[in-house]
Amino acid sequence: MLDAMTNSLPRIAVTMGDPAGVGPEICLRLLANADLARECVPIVFGDAGVLRRVAEKLGLPLTCPVMARAKWPTHHHMVRMPSVVDFQCVDAVTVTPGQVDPRCGDAAFRYVTASIEAGLKSEVAAITTAPLNKEALHAAGHKYPGHTEIFAERMRAERSCMTFFSDELTCSLVTVHIGYHEVSAALTIRRILDVIELTADAVRRRRGREPRLAVLGLNPHAGEHGLFGRGEEERIIAPAVEAARAAGLTITGPLPPDTAFLPARRRETDAFICMYHDQALIPLKALAFDSAVNTTLGLPVVRTSVDHGTAFDIAWHGKASAENLFAAVRLAAKLAGQYPCASGATQFL
Repeated sequence: MLDAMTNSLPRIAVTMGDPAGVGPEICLRLLANADLARECVPIVFGDAGVLRRVAEKLGLPLTCPVMARAKWPTHHHMVRMPSVVDFQCVDAVTVTPGQVDPRCGDAAFRYVTASIEAGLKSEVAAITTAPLNKEALHAAGHKYPGHTEIFAERMRAERSCMTFFSDELTCSLVTVHIGYHEVSAALTIRRILDVIELTADAVRRRRGREPRLAVLGLNPHAGEHGLFGRGEEERIIAPAVEAARAAGLTITGPLPPDTAFLPARRRETDAFICMYHDQALIPLKALAFDSAVNTTLGLPVVRTSVDHGTAFDIAWHGKASAENLFAAVRLAAKLAGQYPCASGATQFL
């Protein structure tokens, strides 16, 4: 792999996720994927000791170079093949797979923040994240709802949103990791319009044409003209749709959520704007669990992620599929190649 071709491939920082979850084993499969190594250079930000322990347990290969974290700032330019940057955050022999551990939550946080720093300094072309465990993250004192909020804060994004791309369905979320009782109060015309605009720009760049968008209502039957809910559709959602339409976008809504994802509607829609987490994630995971890729729009660096969690129930059992991680890395490489982003520039993903 150390040839002229590898020198031109985008380097993707891949965070290992929670050491006690499925992140280590899917990262091992990523590092051994020869096809992906022809498309990009995945660099796992994690703990080599954990990777070695999981590799031995599952009979997976780990033959790639390992670089100490301390050497990365001055030697990153030398990494031209799939590699591991070793943070040594946890003692591998003390990690219990499938168990919430604040040490693992802190380790996952450190991998992420280091990848953000590397991205902002243009040391890597893009970032892909394996899953972290929110309970472990909070137990370690890092009170973020998830990856998206860490990236938005650390990259000082003026506006951002979570979007899932797949061949079957693309959805953007207006609200993400909050309780249902909080959703209504979190909806504003400006927030919905921001998500519409970010999504339109991303789809336009990805597909090379003007997007066709659909916006979902919050309440059953999209509020039934004020019969259900607190008038969110009439007061907030519809005005945002009208503002987007007045700006020239092809957009419809607010649609009743229970019929929005029917096959005929999906065929004529490039992306759906959803009001809350499960409104998007239930149809997405039903239709495209292994292929949907989580992205954060509005960041200065391309960021993609798997769309599954740490799967503690099967962690280190060798049962976890790495296909979603492969898809996330491939999308990151594609976007980084199409839209190279220098440090400090504005990127649509």
